[in-house]
Amino acid sequence: MTDNNVIKFGKAKKALQRIRKDKQAEANRIKFGRTKAQKQRDTSIRDKRNKSIDDHKRET
Repeated sequence: MTDNNVIKFGKAKKALQRIRKDKQAEANRIKFGRTKAQKQRDTSIRDKRNKSIDDHKRET
């Protein structure tokens, strides 16, 4: 028997776990991820809203 036919189960197990982990990460990116433009838009809207509220406060 040559070394080419030997399967190292530890490496195979780790490789399968890595593949599963990568698939789960991809699914999470699709489900929960937002683009940079979406984050910037949300920040801009939040800043405008806070400025509007602050502009309407009365000084005491």
